[in-house]
Amino acid sequence: MGKAGLGRPNKPTNLALIAGDRKDRINTDEPIPAVDDVQPPEWLSTRALAEWHRLAPDLEAKGVLTAWDVQAFAEWCDAVATVIEATEHLEDEGYIVERKVFDRNGVETGFRYVPNDWQYVKARALEITGKRGARFGLTPAERASLAIDRGGTGDGKDPERLLS
Repeated sequence: MGKAGLGRPNKPTNLALIAGDRKDRINTDEPIPAVDDVQPPEWLSTRALAEWHRLAPDLEAKGVLTAWDVQAFAEWCDAVATVIEATEHLEDEGYIVERKVFDRNGVETGFRYVPNDWQYVKARALEITGKRGARFGLTPAERASLAIDRGGTGDGKDPERLLS
């Protein structure tokens, strides 16, 4: 266990077990959430909810998404929806837009070209998707370190399956 905020964050135990990390580096005393229905929060937008329904069942089946993780995963879904919305605005408005220029008396004196504000919105949302997605193995770097048995049986929800 590293010090908080220093170095790479700890990999979730389920992902560490799937990835085959050394057993002495896995916290066997980690609290395990009760098996509960994982439901999306009511505040998710329609677009974010679509993203939830696209990935949540698979993540829950692999034991990565639990009732304790709902907020972090919902934030990821919301950020994905924001990336899509920002991209649509940028396609419609362009990446560089005209802004009026005013003198100190408030009189319009012309215009200048500036980056569209939606670029900043998109960049921040992409940053969030990267950080939150890594928690669930949704980034290519995290996924590349995993080895999952694709021929298993059962519904995939039993956490004990990862300890054998």
